Amino acid sequence: MSVSSSETHVVFNQPKPLENYNAYEADDVLQYWQNCFAGQWGTAHLSAFGQQVGGELLQAGFLANKHLPELNTHNRFGERIDHVDYHPSYHQLMQHAIAQGHCALPWQQKKQGSHVVRAVMAVLHNHADPGSGCPLTMTFASVPAIASQANIAEVWLPKILANHYDGDNKPWFEKQGVTIGMAMTEKQGGTDVRANTTKATPLNEGGAGQLYVLEGHKWFCSAPMSDAFLVLAYAPNSQLSCFLVPRWLESGEKNAVYIQRLKNKLGNQSNASSEIEFRSAHGWMLGEPGSGIKTIIQMVALTRYDCMLGSSSLMMQAVKEAVWHTSERAVFGKKLHQQPLMLNVLADLALEAEAALAISMRIAHALDKQDDDSEAALVRSATAIGKYWICKRAVQHTFEAMECIGGVGYVQDNIASRLYKEAPVNSIWEGSGNVQCLDLMRVFNREPESLTALMKELEKARALNSDYADKLDELQALLTDTSHLEIQARRIIERLAQLWQAATLLQFGEPIIAHAFVTSRLKGPHFSQYGCLSHEIDCQAIVSRMMPKHTG
Repeated sequence: MSVSSSETHVVFNQPKPLENYNAYEADDVLQYWQNCFAGQWGTAHLSAFGQQVGGELLQAGFLANKHLPELNTHNRFGERIDHVDYHPSYHQLMQHAIAQGHCALPWQQKKQGSHVVRAVMAVLHNHADPGSGCPLTMTFASVPAIASQANIAEVWLPKILANHYDGDNKPWFEKQGVTIGMAMTEKQGGTDVRANTTKATPLNEGGAGQLYVLEGHKWFCSAPMSDAFLVLAYAPNSQLSCFLVPRWLESGEKNAVYIQRLKNKLGNQSNASSEIEFRSAHGWMLGEPGSGIKTIIQMVALTRYDCMLGSSSLMMQAVKEAVWHTSERAVFGKKLHQQPLMLNVLADLALEAEAALAISMRIAHALDKQDDDSEAALVRSATAIGKYWICKRAVQHTFEAMECIGGVGYVQDNIASRLYKEAPVNSIWEGSGNVQCLDLMRVFNREPESLTALMKELEKARALNSDYADKLDELQALLTDTSHLEIQARRIIERLAQLWQAATLLQFGEPIIAHAFVTSRLKGPHFSQYGCLSHEIDCQAIVSRMMPKHTG
């Protein structure tokens, strides 16, 4: 008698998911660059952080991207509430990151390695969920701008730096800890914030630190449940100024900030991004009237830096997922990651990811040394270069990693597809590619010491590699053509980026990585696709370095 079964096959030759592991201890490359730039003292803290990221928070990230934020403009009695509901997993992600110092560590512990340790936390949190990284970044980056106005800083900074998350919909002054958002972009202006039409009128006496009434519309406001927002608006006499606009008034009433809708975005879905209106909303002026861009750029500069970290994290996670998957899958009688052509692709992806991480961590190191004028000048120029290059490279990179995984990587319940959808946002937000190019040209023109600091950084590696030295000479010749700087700005910033990555790897990185990067990016013919490394490069060693160490 035959026995029938509903089971028609047995699943085999499929890898187990990369989960339930310590995401920090499994990552030799991330630890290398942390230790390289004086972050060793954070190891125990980061190990505990990574254990949560590779376990509970990884699952929370899946849930937060499945159960998306929902806008409720009114309650059941018809009262306007402008409330965004998040899945509990989102609050879990936020609570863990803030409690561990994601938003506050460098401001709390001003010592060497603080920004580096915080950068590692940002990279790891991004592995669990990039979307919630947006409000974390804005809260972290708001500190210098708010600190510029003493009377506001006295009230708000202790709550920002409290390492306490409170996601309840209640007034900020009833909370131990708060989060901060930002609203600059308007429909008609976009990047050109001087085209903004939002107006601010003094409630009583005007000036720095005083209360104003705002009328206007903002096309993009991320994390609308933040406790306050940095906003640009025109004060009287056409003075573009910066304001801190709370969601609740000191009277305990809701401020007149109205959420029109949530944006239906390609990626970054766990994070609510909204369109809002101010209808006589109250806000405090930060800095003097007319100093709005000068004030808010302190926040924008740090969010751009976090875009570098975010895209570096996407690439690091993408290549680790690809290496992990292919190491567990056999094709033509051999593990897939040992097949020569796949090995070439994986090694190329690993090089790109480590080079991105290296310069991101170099900026973190420079932020830890802001008392050094040369390091501060380097931050001002190099952030634009890194934001332009890394964030653009992440799109093609995450796609190639997804292709390594194959069809299963394309389905929605695989991390690879989320990484690919997430990748464009860091390039578009906080100033698109052309904006970064033009900002860099302006910095070079207005602050020649910034170009001097950057070239000094590049010159440090000249004697370490002759091919690098040749390309550095070509760059200097390109920079002398001042009559065509703007139209050639992308060529210049691309060459600057690759030389800066090479210089960082040559000075601080493992020799095998530095040699492979220079050989593949600066020497010989240029190939547009990944997987075109020379046979002379030790692809196996590069891939082995990136292989996650599953320590669950």
